[in-house]
Amino acid sequence: MKQDIERVLFSEREISETVHRLGEQISADYAGKNLLLVSVLKGAVVFMTDLMRAITIPCVIDFMAVSSYSGTKSRGEVQILKDLGMSLKGYDVLIVEDILDSGRTLHYLMGVLGQREPNSIRICTLFDKPEARVEDVVADYVGMNVPNEFIVGYGLDYNEKYRNLPFIGILKPEVYGG
Repeated sequence: MKQDIERVLFSEREISETVHRLGEQISADYAGKNLLLVSVLKGAVVFMTDLMRAITIPCVIDFMAVSSYSGTKSRGEVQILKDLGMSLKGYDVLIVEDILDSGRTLHYLMGVLGQREPNSIRICTLFDKPEARVEDVVADYVGMNVPNEFIVGYGLDYNEKYRNLPFIGILKPEVYGG
C-alpha cells in the first residue's frame, strides 16, 4: 500500500495532536450539554473512535452511512444507506466527518437531521478541502486544511482500500487514473 502513496501529508503524531486539540475544544464548548456524536460511516469511524476518547465530558454516539461517491468522483446526490437508531430530540448533535470537500453530504445531512428537532446541530471535520466546495457548508470544528488532491489513510479510502494507513497520504494519480 505504501508504494501507492506519493507523499505523506500528515503523520500519525500530527493527526493524534489534532484530534486531542479538537477533543479539548469540544469538551469545553459542550460542557453541561447533552452531546450526541454522529459518525458518518465508513470513513469517519477511525476519527470518531479517537475523538470520543479525547472528549472528557459524557457523550452518546450513533452512526449513519451515506453514499455520494463512486471512485474519486462525487455523484452529486446523497443516499442514506443506514439511518440513526435513536431520536435526536434533547440532544446537541455534532456530526463527525472525516473530510469536508464538496459539502454535498454534509449539506444534505444538516437538512435531514435538522428536521428531527435536536437542540443544536454542528459539524466537526478532521480535514477540510475548501477548494473542492460546491455547497455552502462551513464546519464548526476543523482539524486541518488539505490541498485539493486525493488523500487516503486514517479512514479515508480509494475503492475501500487504504483506510488502515495510520497517516494521511496523497495517492499517486496513476493508482486512480487521475
